[in-house]
Amino acid sequence: MSSSVSATEAADVIGGARERIDALDGRILDLVRERMAVSAAIQEARIASGGRRVQLSREMEILDRYRQRLGKPGTTLAMTLLELCRGRI
Repeated sequence: MSSSVSATEAADVIGGARERIDALDGRILDLVRERMAVSAAIQEARIASGGRRVQLSREMEILDRYRQRLGKPGTTLAMTLLELCRGRI
């Protein structure tokens, strides 16, 4: 027995789900901007104390965390976040 959904019901589900995705995307973008600001503060403090702008061991931890949770696409996402937050190296 297969369940059938009317076009109107499907449109309602899709519309509601898209609104939820848009709201989630807004939150994600806000969090990325916040992460960028925190990263900039860390970089400034590290440079002011004579350190390097980037700490590669820390970046490897972040890449590993994303890969463990999301697989290979997680690594790509983490690389993009790192580039947004610290610039290209």
